[in-house]
Formats: sequence, C-alpha cells, structure tokens
Amino acid sequence: MSFSSLGLSEPILRAIGEIGYNKPTPIQLKTIPAALSGRDVMAAAQTGTGKTASFTLPLLQRLIDGPKVKSNHVRVLVLTPTRELAVQVAQNIANYGKYLSLKSAVVYGGVKINPQMMKLRGGVDLLVATPGRLLDLASQNAVKFAQVETLVLDEADRMLDMGFSDEINKIMALLPNNRQNLLFSATFSDDIRKLTRSLLKNPLQIDVSPRNSAAKSVKQSVFEVDKSKKPALLSHLIRNKNWAQVLVFIRTKKSADQLVRQLKSDNLSAVAIHGDKSQGLRSRALADFKANKTRILVATDIAARGLDINELPQVINFDLPKVAQDYIHRIGRTGRAGLQGEAISLVSADEAKLLAAIETLIKQTLVREVETGFVPNHKVPLTRQTKPKKPKKPKLKQERSGARMNPQEEKSSDRKSRRGSKPLDSDQQEQAGGRGRQRRNSGTTSKKNRGPAKLKTGRWNK
Repeated sequence: MSFSSLGLSEPILRAIGEIGYNKPTPIQLKTIPAALSGRDVMAAAQTGTGKTASFTLPLLQRLIDGPKVKSNHVRVLVLTPTRELAVQVAQNIANYGKYLSLKSAVVYGGVKINPQMMKLRGGVDLLVATPGRLLDLASQNAVKFAQVETLVLDEADRMLDMGFSDEINKIMALLPNNRQNLLFSATFSDDIRKLTRSLLKNPLQIDVSPRNSAAKSVKQSVFEVDKSKKPALLSHLIRNKNWAQVLVFIRTKKSADQLVRQLKSDNLSAVAIHGDKSQGLRSRALADFKANKTRILVATDIAARGLDINELPQVINFDLPKVAQDYIHRIGRTGRAGLQGEAISLVSADEAKLLAAIETLIKQTLVREVETGFVPNHKVPLTRQTKPKKPKKPKLKQERSGARMNPQEEKSSDRKSRRGSKPLDSDQQEQAGGRGRQRRNSGTTSKKNRGPAKLKTGRWNK
C-alpha cells in the first residue's frame, strides 16, 4: 500500500516523496486513517518506526480545510517532554508541509521568550511546545486555545516521568472540551494506560510491536567490566573497532562532563549534552555530531527522546539506566528506519539488578562479553528474568464465613454470643465499661505483697 491510498493530498505526497518516503510503516498504516477520521488514538510503536509522521501527516491534511487561524490562536497543539524532541517534530512538520500555506512554530524553555511571542502574534496552525514554556506564554496571553481542534501528547510516558503531570493538567483545563486527542509513545506503562482513560474518548488503541520491546534491527550485548575501568574500556573499544560515530548514554550531568574530559585526554573528540547546557550549546553539539565533526556525543537520558540521527551505527550505555524502560529509548537511537544498529552496555557488578530488570522487561538475556585486558575483578552476578507477581484473588464472603476460626477467634465469638445480639445503648456501654474497670481494679488490689504504686516522678503516692 502506498501513501497515496491513505487520502493524503498531492502537496503532502510530493513533499514526503522528496524525502524518500515511498511505503508507509505499520504504525502509519494504522494511525493515519484513524487520525484523518477525527478519532482519538492511543498508539505505541518502537522508536524509529515513523511514529512522528503517523500523526503529523494526517494533521496537516486536516488543517488544509478549515477556518483561518486568529491572532495568538492555535489549531493543533503538540506537546513534547524535551527541547530536542520539540525541535525534531517541528522540523518534520516543516519538511512535510513545505508545499502547504500553513503556519507552524515551536516554543520551548531555555531561550528568550520574546521572539516566541512575536511568532505567535499572527496565530499558528500547528504549534509544538514543551509544557513549561507553553504555560509561561499562556500566562502572558501570548497564546490562546479557543481554536484548538487537536491535541497531541508525544512521548507521554516521558512527560510523566519528568514530573510534568501538573503542567499537563493545567494545559488540559485551558483547552476546549470538544477536540481530538492523539497520544503517542514508544512504550506504555500501566500508569499511562490508566491516565489515557480520563483523557481520551473511545480511543483506537494501536500496538504495532510487543509492549516494552527493542527493535530487532539492533544487536544488543553486554561487556562486563569493573566500574573504575569503564572510561578506559570505552576508549579502547572506540579505537580498536574504529567507530566513527558513537552516542554514549550516562546517568548524571557531572559524570557526562567528567567522561568528556577523559575521552579528550585520550585524543578522542567528544562533547556532552545535558540539561545544564544552554540550548545554543546543545544545538551546536548535536549539529557537530550529526555532521561528523565530533566523534562521540555523551548524553544523559533527557536527550534519549528527540535525538534523530541518520544511520547512527553505535549506542553505548556507559551506565545502565535506573528505569528499565529508558534502556529501550536509549538503544532506539540506532537501528532506525530498518537499518542495522548496535547497542553495547558496559556493566559492572553493582549494576546486576538493573541488568536483570532490563532483561525482564525485554524478555531477553543479553549476550555477555569480556574484553582482553579488562577482565573484571568483581564479576557481574548471573541474572534471572523474574515474572511479575499476580495479585492475590480476594476471598469471597461465603468462603470467609465458612472458614474455621482459630481458638482465639472462637472464644471471642462465644463471649459475643453470650451477650446477645441486641446492641447496647450508650448507658449500657458505659456500665459495661465500668464493670470492666472494677474487675481490673479488683484484680490489681487483690494481689498480696504489693507496695504502694510509684508515680513517674519517683515519689510515693500518699
């Protein structure tokens, strides 16, 4: 089946044909018709399968016919968790819609807000935004939502992971109730699926690949190594295997900067990209890496979503992510669009539990290797995929009533039955309590050889 059979107009077909899109991917085949019909969609697909085009193409088609956008208004709103992903989506929209007379814009934090306000002044048909900056613009009346026809949440699970749930709820409250909703992610946690029930109306659920699975086009392996030897092993692998372009994922911003310094001391060109870097520095670093001016790009997980690098051959996990699902997003940077890729994880003994969690998630035991000269002193323990525990079924009332009580429960039941089934009124309860106190008091005073009670202060009670 071709794109022309999906109901897309000639200008859009011409634009994607120039890019090289000839045949729709599975996610596009299922999503485009549903989105064109105006239906809500909840779609999960592996990274690199054409997910962005699956929602931008039908939205561009729907925007061709419709009212003219008013000043400071928006017709389609796309929310993304990171600046990098926002820029990537906006660039795709510009490429796909270059023969259409539609206006689009992208807004995100970390840069001056005034130029973005100027772009929105005339209104835009399609706006890509990060949640925080969008709310900043809305608070200054720079953007209005009365004309919003469609909302897209891209990488929705990542937005929740990054703590954007409050911002998303505030944005929802500003939007018209009568709108189309599209929710996309490479993976869907159970929490996300629960959230969609309150956001989407009778959505079409699309899963074109097993949940929480990695692309088959990515060769995955593990190198066992002591933690202190990881930087040396990384430099060794890059040189010996003659890797020309390597994306390295690391856990913290401080470690990213330290690793870049170590790689440079080994005469390897490297640059770091993380949340403490300004948008200008991040954009420059990414551009140099794409142009092969920099050999190694060291990134934290904030860059795992949104990095779109053509034909990236290698991804290295210098540290394993603490959240197993982030592993899928990391290695999804390679092996895209049907090309082959390689993902290598450098694993030390203290990361065994993280490795087990990843293998359980992807339902695969990763191949282990040990490089000559880097045999670890502390071996990585063997891992085992664990099955999720099934919740215990609650016992039926009949089962509980029919079950035999233990002796203590039987005694308690006998006492209650002797009192009768008629409930005590307040006076009777007070009398019963008094009799109980009398019995306790008589029990304490009847014991022999007991001296006068001591107060907490240590004085004798007179």
